[in-house]
Amino acid sequence: MAFISSAAMKAAVAALLVFAAVSPAARAVAAEAEAKAKAVGGAPSVPAGSLDIAQLGAKGDGKSDSTPMVLKAWKHACEATGQQKIVIPKGNYLTGALDLVGPCKSSIIIRLDGNLLGTGDLNAYKRNWIEIQNVDNLSINGHGTIDGQGALVWNKNECQRSYNCKILPNSLVLDFVTNAQIRGITLLNSKFFHMNIFGSKNVVIDKVTIKAPGNSPNTDGIHIGDSSNVTISGTTIAVGDDCVSIGPGSKTIRVKGVKCGPGHGISVGSLGRYKDEKDVEDVKVTGCTLAGTTNGLRIKSYEDSKSSLKATKFLYQDVTMDNVSYPIIIDQKYCPNNICVKSGASKVAVNDVVFKNIHGTSNTPEAITLNCANNLPCQGVQLINVDIKYNRSDNKTMSVCKNAIGKSIGMAKELACV
Repeated sequence: MAFISSAAMKAAVAALLVFAAVSPAARAVAAEAEAKAKAVGGAPSVPAGSLDIAQLGAKGDGKSDSTPMVLKAWKHACEATGQQKIVIPKGNYLTGALDLVGPCKSSIIIRLDGNLLGTGDLNAYKRNWIEIQNVDNLSINGHGTIDGQGALVWNKNECQRSYNCKILPNSLVLDFVTNAQIRGITLLNSKFFHMNIFGSKNVVIDKVTIKAPGNSPNTDGIHIGDSSNVTISGTTIAVGDDCVSIGPGSKTIRVKGVKCGPGHGISVGSLGRYKDEKDVEDVKVTGCTLAGTTNGLRIKSYEDSKSSLKATKFLYQDVTMDNVSYPIIIDQKYCPNNICVKSGASKVAVNDVVFKNIHGTSNTPEAITLNCANNLPCQGVQLINVDIKYNRSDNKTMSVCKNAIGKSIGMAKELACV
């Protein structure tokens, strides 16, 4: 028998006591976590080919077509197991549509050190530019840029004139993606939306920069729809439309520490345009700054909404407004391009909305606008310590509130409209 020191024996006994003290439930949770960790992609395998697009023949000259090389790297990574890293090295890589489709056997990291450029040839796209579908465990990180080169085609955008227009390609789309992290990268000059998240869950967007001219059409920063547990943090967005837009079916959305402007603000909606839309629930926007935007914090639904749904459990807190045209808006009578039947009979219920510690300046006298429906008033609206001042001397700060039920706390008289 091997000799065991008294110190080793004491350590072993202590370990057994600790293990015994852990409840069966805790041990089960730990075992499940370990099993999940092993199950994500399984044991790493050697991919069938390189995951570096330059090694696959891509030229970073901004002119040569790198589409086949990116698709090949994705195929190699997706068919391997374990964690696999696709590398976009320094350089400018021109591509057409990149349909990156799962399910994959691996968890995939896309390391973006160089720049991806979306071709200006619209015939190169079926729908979107970079579309990632049906993937679990995805990470996109680095200091490179996804450049949509939207200026080449913005003049072909007819959505400002016709609401049933042909949609130009979105830059980065996550469809039915679970457990995704996007960190550190820049999205630039999208043809349409910079990022569109649909049918996805457990998505983190952190320290991302999104930029396009303030007059660029429909260049929303990040759009979310039918998704849950999405967090946007520490991100800077300057675009020609909504910095963040939260569509139907979105639940447990967190927007924190975001800098927005220029742009149209942080919006929920439009809601009720289509049939069978789902509720929007549990949205928190905290610690954000909006500068020079046309709107600030906005909830909007169609006046002749096609769906019956709820927008509920919203918290807007610790937000700074800097020269924002309409800082706080709830509009249940939204009707762009006069396409609605103006009956005032909304089907979208807006409930439990809290605006707390919102301060700064407004570029119009109307700092608060609550334009709720006659037949379905907004319920549970709270204005708490909202201090927004009109930044000119030709008029006074005011609020305009219709059919809004709630309470005002710590408010100046001219803003305390509920």
